[in-house]
Amino acid sequence: MRELPFFVYGTLRPGEYNHDLFLRGRTAAEESARLTGALLYEGPGYPYLVRGAGQVVGELISAAPGGYEELLAVLDRLEHGYEREVCEVVRARDGAMVRAWVYVATPAVRLGEPIAGGDWLSRPRRVPGVPRTP
Repeated sequence: MRELPFFVYGTLRPGEYNHDLFLRGRTAAEESARLTGALLYEGPGYPYLVRGAGQVVGELISAAPGGYEELLAVLDRLEHGYEREVCEVVRARDGAMVRAWVYVATPAVRLGEPIAGGDWLSRPRRVPGVPRTP
């Protein structure tokens, strides 16, 4: 099996809580990237990606040498409610198209709130117990 990188767009991004829990020590490279033809939504406290007319900002994550199978298994367990698909992602540093694994919500149910601009890190943060205003 070819070792494709992973495109992560939410809680697995650097600085987010699942990055340290699941990726620390398991990556060789983390590069800014974006996926076109997708929309990002926020469920209650977690992001999910669906196919649509937009773009999603994230990172390309490459596994540490010798750690690909372990990383694949860890991410598949974490993302058990999503489908892992191969997508073409645009790497930010040079605009190159890179084939990568992406975890996509399916069926494409848009029950959460759309995240404007498709960037989980730029979304307005909720304060627990305080409702959002329109």
